[in-house]
Amino acid sequence: MPFEHLTPRPFVPGIIQAYAPSLSGVYGISNAREWIYIGATDDIQDALLTHFNELESPLMKSKPAGFVFEVCDRARRPARQDRLVYEYKPSCNEHSPRRP
Repeated sequence: MPFEHLTPRPFVPGIIQAYAPSLSGVYGISNAREWIYIGATDDIQDALLTHFNELESPLMKSKPAGFVFEVCDRARRPARQDRLVYEYKPSCNEHSPRRP
């Protein structure tokens, strides 16, 4: 099952701060060609901003352009992330650990 809201928002700090909630959930980061990373976290906004500031990471070297997210509780997050990773096969998930 795809992300609930599949239309990505621009992956820039101002848009992340305006639209990504500081809530538990899963998120996806993509560029024009592929899904780059799918994560699960207690704070979606903080996780996205942390990725944005990791300039030398494989994720940022993949030139991310957009993000999507779903709010979900901590108990459901791992299964939802695993399902989305299986479905989208993001290029950087094998290089990065899950976020708490």
